[in-house]
Amino acid sequence: MSVLKQMKTPVFAAEGVLHLDRDVFRLAVTGLPDGDRTFSLGELKANFPSSTADIRLTSVSGWSVRAAWDGILWRDFIAAVNPPRSARYAFLTSAGDYTTCILLSDLAASQAMIAWGVGREPLEDEYGGPLRLVVPNLWGYKSCKWLTRIVFTDKYITGYWELRGYTHRGDIEPGESFDVNSQKYRPIRGGEVTEF
Repeated sequence: MSVLKQMKTPVFAAEGVLHLDRDVFRLAVTGLPDGDRTFSLGELKANFPSSTADIRLTSVSGWSVRAAWDGILWRDFIAAVNPPRSARYAFLTSAGDYTTCILLSDLAASQAMIAWGVGREPLEDEYGGPLRLVVPNLWGYKSCKWLTRIVFTDKYITGYWELRGYTHRGDIEPGESFDVNSQKYRPIRGGEVTEF
């Protein structure tokens, strides 16, 4: 059981919780100069440098959680797949219909991670397993769960929540957040939450 489940971290899923077979799971990466690529979970773990990052996921719905996420740091992923210089965005798709689009510069500005685990335990389905993005400097709706496709593009593509009025950039705004770790409400200044 992951630390997220132990702490009873809230579960939000626009499409409902998805259940993916880890044995047949594939991540497709398109928009690359040398052609499209696909990776199984095993290939991601074997062919990319794995890391653990102690970062906070902050939800626009008023809560946040700090955890040690396991996976591939975005900067290491980018270095390996080598997207075209013209690419400005990563368009992300879940196994269902969920999508979001993020500026590559926003992903580069933090310890963003393609995560398969947390606290050395695999991510449960309800937290986006087998693979999700974790972007600590943007609202959680940019951290696509059940990640199955990354498209590198030079154009912005409006995503699921953005079509429903959420900000396109996803910057974390000042306010208050319920810290799942301490079970207390705490003020946040905006941007990546590093003060607790």
